[in-house]
Amino acid sequence: MDKYIEEIERDEIIKKIRPFIKDKQAYLVGGFIRDILTGKHSPDRDIIVISENIENFSEYLADSLNGHFIELDKINKIYRIVLEDKINYIDITKPIENNIEKDIKRRDLTINAIAYDLNQKKIIDLTGGIKDLKNKIIKGISEKNFEEDALRLLRIYRFHAVTGFDIDEKLIQITKKLYKKINEPAKERITTELLKMFEGKYCNSALLKLEETNMLEEIFPIYKEVKKIPSNSHHHLDLLHHLIETVNQIEIIYENSTKEVKEYLEATNYGSVKKLSFLKLAGFLHDIGKPSCWTIEEESGRHRFIKHDEIGSKLVVPILKDLKFSKKQIEYIKKLIKYHIYPSSMISAPDVSEKAILKFYRKMDESVIDVIILAMADRLSARGEKVTQKMVDDNINNLTNLLNNYLKIKENITPLEKLIDGKEIMEILNIKQGPELGVIINSIKEAQSDGEIITKDDAIQYIKEKFKK
Repeated sequence: MDKYIEEIERDEIIKKIRPFIKDKQAYLVGGFIRDILTGKHSPDRDIIVISENIENFSEYLADSLNGHFIELDKINKIYRIVLEDKINYIDITKPIENNIEKDIKRRDLTINAIAYDLNQKKIIDLTGGIKDLKNKIIKGISEKNFEEDALRLLRIYRFHAVTGFDIDEKLIQITKKLYKKINEPAKERITTELLKMFEGKYCNSALLKLEETNMLEEIFPIYKEVKKIPSNSHHHLDLLHHLIETVNQIEIIYENSTKEVKEYLEATNYGSVKKLSFLKLAGFLHDIGKPSCWTIEEESGRHRFIKHDEIGSKLVVPILKDLKFSKKQIEYIKKLIKYHIYPSSMISAPDVSEKAILKFYRKMDESVIDVIILAMADRLSARGEKVTQKMVDDNINNLTNLLNNYLKIKENITPLEKLIDGKEIMEILNIKQGPELGVIINSIKEAQSDGEIITKDDAIQYIKEKFKK
């Protein structure tokens, strides 16, 4: 353990904290320790301090470190200090019953229950977490701990998605027993865990395991309908497994992408989670409209899902609203679902023109890369007796060319002319600034991209016809 202790002690944030806890019992716990032991580095440091007034101590430490103090949980007295770099942060709380051993044993997983005594400079492992890290297995500490906070059930699969570690059979059985409790925690907490799960390299495996334990349908009730769609001549997988395989293919495409595309997908445009996570979630949801429009042709027996893209883009909105996604996050996923067929249908047209390609780039705006990757993953996840390897190869090659061309010319793509501003729209419709205005502006941009609107007069007429009550 000496080399790990040395690494902890070398941490610049720990060095800054040390003078303030020298007369206190203080312990570093959780993810920072786990990551140190697996050769990673986390910006998040969870510290347990035995103190009479933990709030005053946290505020004093925040001031001393020039950090921003945040009260995360008033009831349980959990406080966060966001440091000056806006990357590193410290979460501070008291141990359960002011007892570090009881606190450790009330945690979720053994790999998250390893602690470090900051003053004694020693690692504390009461539950065998170090052994489980070495053996790459996810084990729980107590079934009672999962009953007390059902979010911990989802954390099992989030950590599987991130690490690829096996899940102990006892934990799987606990999930099967308690899965109906997963909607008890606040929706915001569920969404945070979901997004971290989708960010993981092994997310597709986590989704399969969630399905086996019945928890997937509990979080996404629409999958009861999704599971009814079987495989067919154009899809070698049933719809549920097609969606999970789409997530897998997005991860593979990401791993084999150029540096430019990787950096784009690793950006945190929608919070602290990578855009890749939202793209995978869109992939997982992209065909949820299919059960609503499923037909089978009598003569050919072919399965048809006409307008499933449009239907899915509407169905996803209440699902994501219920999970407390932001408007910006919802618009992104909705857009990808609505247009996931667009790039493939465009490039399959004979003699596709430069004008049509430019229209596609402009219409997709900031989501060109995302929707092309989703189209690729969709194609790679749909095989069948009617789908030849040549069909797949041609489609992927054409989509790759579409993507490469965009990366080459994107700086030279001129934005659409702004025909009308928000203030004018509010005056015409007699509305105030708010979410509705954003919807109208996006609708105008789409109509402009499609050539429906060319002049300002066209825009005014469009607004009056479509939005005036």
